[in-house]
Amino acid sequence: MERFFYMYQVYIIYSKTLDVYYKGFTTDLNKRILEHTTGLSRFTSKATDWELVYSISFETKKEALLEEKRLKKLNRLSIKKLLMD
Repeated sequence: MERFFYMYQVYIIYSKTLDVYYKGFTTDLNKRILEHTTGLSRFTSKATDWELVYSISFETKKEALLEEKRLKKLNRLSIKKLLMD
């Protein structure tokens, strides 16, 4: 029996217009970025210049959610440091 599994991506996008970082997770990063840049996502619809600045993949949803939670706790300086590494 073949095992099928999703890869979960945790990501950070940045809007220069709003000067804001947004963190999230998804199983389809390209589709999710498109939703952000076309105003289809409620929380990011105020801008359309969202740029992917960070992403990491996980095999399980649990791991991805833990990483997303960790990222959401980071302050701006910590995010910038993470992006420089």
